[in-house]
Amino acid sequence: MKSKRRINAVSRPVEALFHLIMIVFCLACILPFIFVVIISFTSQDSIRAIGFSFFPQSWGVEAYTFVFKLGRQLWVSYFNSFFITVVGTLASLLVTILYAYALFRKDFKYRTFFTFFCFFTMIFGGGLAPTYVVCKSVLHLSNSYWAIIIPMLLNPFNLIIMRTFFQSSIPTELIDAAAIDGSGEYNTLFKIILPITKPGIATVGLLTALAYWNEWFIPMLYISKPEYYPLQYLLQEMQAKIDFLAKNSSMMGAEAAKLMTNMPSDTLRMALVVLIVVPIACAYPFFQRYIISGLTIGSVKG
Repeated sequence: MKSKRRINAVSRPVEALFHLIMIVFCLACILPFIFVVIISFTSQDSIRAIGFSFFPQSWGVEAYTFVFKLGRQLWVSYFNSFFITVVGTLASLLVTILYAYALFRKDFKYRTFFTFFCFFTMIFGGGLAPTYVVCKSVLHLSNSYWAIIIPMLLNPFNLIIMRTFFQSSIPTELIDAAAIDGSGEYNTLFKIILPITKPGIATVGLLTALAYWNEWFIPMLYISKPEYYPLQYLLQEMQAKIDFLAKNSSMMGAEAAKLMTNMPSDTLRMALVVLIVVPIACAYPFFQRYIISGLTIGSVKG
């Protein structure tokens, strides 16, 4: 007997074509980063001879040696970035969850007003100058971890994602049943609602962690002491100094010109990218299964 084909089944050639397309797409995503890693380990002489290549003439670690010469400052900046990312993500998640849960509750009297208040800030912003004045003069945020954490504490886009996730995955009957059993609002949220919404929390948490980890502009505004430099701002400042020396080496004499010739300026850019990307990329596998659950939730109804 001929086996019954599924409604959504495709022929073998079409399935092979789909697999080929996905393989090409995956390579297009992965190969650029592999190329960056290869260039970061390429010697400066090879780049001068043949340029950027997947198969350099010679390998070298000059770029990483140059970065690690920063010594204690590099590890202090690494710690600052990890601390700001972890504390900022947890604080931002707490604020986002509390705000989103209030907007999710249909019995909240001022739900419409606070929804509009959140949405309005996505369209119209105060601008850089008023934000700087508020943070610097009113809140006195400067040369501290909070100067980076507080300005990014609430993201309206993440808030809407969290509220939508509550609406799509939490039945109101569950909240009513908890209230009948005598559960308070905070107990209902933290012990009943949050365990169900782990995929949504993980998705918003990953987006928030990426934002904190990659942030360098806010430290440039509010941080002037090196002991509070996050990794991204330290490397950004290092790159800016190298670019300045490269452009003005001709006016600094023979010593500076010789120094710039031996400096791995091209490979250094790629080494900085690797140092920034690898730590946060290692965190992705811990969020992966929750993100997949978040993408597929609601696709199958019991």
